[in-house]
Amino acid sequence: MIAPTAIPRFARGMRLREDAARARWVVVGPERLFVPDEIALEILRLLDGSRSVDAIVDDLAARFDAPREAIAADVTTLLDDLLAKGVVTA
Repeated sequence: MIAPTAIPRFARGMRLREDAARARWVVVGPERLFVPDEIALEILRLLDGSRSVDAIVDDLAARFDAPREAIAADVTTLLDDLLAKGVVTA
């Protein structure tokens, strides 16, 4: 499980970009393409290489007026999955 103090960032060669032709956001990398859902997209937009997991959770909890515990569970689940797939590093 990713630590609350970890600072996640996209792995080398991976990036979030808008696919204007298809009107959606995608995470692209060498021979990879992921289409994030709306919740994942909000999390991925905050991966700037300077914010900790805790800071990301705090930002989202404040922005969406949602329980911090629920946001933390969503963020950690997504980041753990993306870490395992090599999409992000921490």
